[in-house]
Amino acid sequence: MNCSPVLSENNTTTKKHCVFCMTEQLNILVENKTVFAIRDRSPVSRGHMLVIPKRHCLDYFKMTRQELCDSHKLIEILKEKILKTDTTVNGFNIGVNCGKTAGQTIFHTHIHLIPRRTNDTPNPRGGVRGVIPDKMNY
Repeated sequence: MNCSPVLSENNTTTKKHCVFCMTEQLNILVENKTVFAIRDRSPVSRGHMLVIPKRHCLDYFKMTRQELCDSHKLIEILKEKILKTDTTVNGFNIGVNCGKTAGQTIFHTHIHLIPRRTNDTPNPRGGVRGVIPDKMNY
């Protein structure tokens, strides 16, 4: 599967070439009415999942209220599954990149659920603040 986005002139993925719209090529783990979950192909940690709207939409801010609610429900289900199958997990990061400047590389909304384990990094303080390394320790 080609994970490189095909960008249009306005820096958005065209639905025709969107890797997340080609669901027949994805290994969907669980789904509900408007979203589904897959394993991240470049995981930050073991068990890293993505929650993705079925509808092609650019980023988190374009999601409908129903998609947001369904995403939250699916994140809760995935969290419980991860905790039941991996007793080393004792924390999570949930993150979304919106726009090229924020690090988004596939322009179809996807929410990262990243399991965390004690000592998986020397100093986890600051968590998601680490996207700007100088702001992580405060």
